[in-house]
Amino acid sequence: MIRARMMATAMLFNQGDLLMMKRSMTRTLSPGLWAAVGGHLETHEINDPEAAVLREIQEETGLLPEELGELRLRYILIRLNQQEVRQQFIYTAVTRKRDIIQSDEGVLHWIPRDEVLDREIPFIYRKLLEHYFQQPASPHVWVGTAGYEASGEPAVHWTELIDPEQM
Repeated sequence: MIRARMMATAMLFNQGDLLMMKRSMTRTLSPGLWAAVGGHLETHEINDPEAAVLREIQEETGLLPEELGELRLRYILIRLNQQEVRQQFIYTAVTRKRDIIQSDEGVLHWIPRDEVLDREIPFIYRKLLEHYFQQPASPHVWVGTAGYEASGEPAVHWTELIDPEQM
């Protein structure tokens, strides 16, 4: 039986630094790796991933919605992980302050942009960051699907999310 898991994630920036979490070794997903702030959508958030990401930001950092600027959906990642389809909504925002709380999910650090990719990062998040850093001002929402190249190497294939009614 294939299950579905929906998640909302935030890439939070302040003065050119990205807020990253060194995940606790006790976490189920990506223990010990560097990741973004975020988590699973609650049942009542299924049709509102923005509400979920705002909740996750507040729970994991203490930042309130009014302390964020330019919050916007940038990516939707879809992948099959064993018997689970994972759909992840990734938002970007700029924080109005750097003071954050720490959570039991991991340790938060502000990482300079040019040092972000030096961290041990899950494959799919690394591919997302590489894509984002190549075009940070893109006005599009991008859909990434995880798969494999003809060589057998894992890859993420990016497509602009386009409304066919607008074509």
